[in-house]
Amino acid sequence: MRVHVVSDVHGNAEALARAGDGADALVVLGDLIDFVDYHDHGGGILGSLFGAETVSEFARLRRERPAELPAFARALWGSVGDAAQIVEEAVREQYARLFAAMSAPTYATPGNVDTPDLWPEFSRDGVHMLDGEVAEIGGLRFGFVGGALLPPGVPARRPGVFRPYLRTEDDFAAGIARLSDVDVVCTHVPPDVPELTYDAVARRFEYGSPSLLDLIVKQQPRWAVFGHVHQPLTPRMRVAYTECANVGHFQRTGRPYVLRW
Repeated sequence: MRVHVVSDVHGNAEALARAGDGADALVVLGDLIDFVDYHDHGGGILGSLFGAETVSEFARLRRERPAELPAFARALWGSVGDAAQIVEEAVREQYARLFAAMSAPTYATPGNVDTPDLWPEFSRDGVHMLDGEVAEIGGLRFGFVGGALLPPGVPARRPGVFRPYLRTEDDFAAGIARLSDVDVVCTHVPPDVPELTYDAVARRFEYGSPSLLDLIVKQQPRWAVFGHVHQPLTPRMRVAYTECANVGHFQRTGRPYVLRW
């Protein structure tokens, strides 16, 4: 059995259409949408609306002066009328291309740069959308939990121009609790292990899940696969019995991670 796994697609529908070549199934771990493209400032939804120069300034503020970023973003959205509707239409356009590119069978869970309440609009035979659920693939139990984590103590955000899928750890843990006897655990975020959560290029830690780490220690699945951290300090390591693997920044590499058994 051969399964290809991708994460952080960020709009790369062309590579996604090839991701299942030679595989018995494709697993997609979220971040389908290209909202802010930090490699091509003219790309993504923000680039198409405001241009590369504006996105370059957005990226600079995010990197150097993050406290000023919210006011900058509010000014941008205030200049385009019904910003939420414009963004939702752009998200739908990207989803139409991305879900059409998925080969069958595909098993997908959303990332933080996703709007999962829109996903049912793009449902079709052979594409399974899973969150807090288990699917059997090739005789193994694959458990899926989507989204990324809010900082500890920060409540869920009110709906804004774009609705990222950000969860409290308690909410994420409730999804993890629905997974039992899994052979492979599939999430967008890594477990709460420093080597797996540190981005070596951005030079910061992302938030990993303690409840996911607890599942790994207690259930000891064969694999834990995830994305979210684009340039991880350690892309793979073993935690107890489990091989934990960051499957890579698919938008840039175009290469799936391969599971074989």
